[in-house]
Amino acid sequence: MSKDKKLGLGKFIAGAAVGAGLGILFAPKSGSETRKELKKKLDDLVAQVKKIDIKEVKADFDKKVEEIKEGLADLDREKVVEIAKEKGASLKAKAQELVDMAKEKGTPKLKKTAQDVLENVIKVSKEAIKKLEA
Repeated sequence: MSKDKKLGLGKFIAGAAVGAGLGILFAPKSGSETRKELKKKLDDLVAQVKKIDIKEVKADFDKKVEEIKEGLADLDREKVVEIAKEKGASLKAKAQELVDMAKEKGTPKLKKTAQDVLENVIKVSKEAIKKLEA
């Protein structure tokens, strides 16, 4: 039987036991009759629970916990990459504004320096994003 089926079976058994117990408790029978039925249902439940492989359930549980942890790590990494991309685009736009201002109001040396700043901002942003994505 597959792991998912066993887990589903365990949940089904627990639900059935609770339902049966409630049904017995609210049924119009005498107290001793109700207790006997409840004891039989509990014995059946214990027998079915004994069939469940605890090691397998633990392994499934551990696997799911690891998958969740990995997903959270990826989520954090994705957020960081997205923020870095947004910040890189913002810095590039500001550096481009600096280049435009230098072209409009500055000297050739100022234009060259502003262009160098823009190129370095682009380079650093790309390198940072590449490292984060790796």
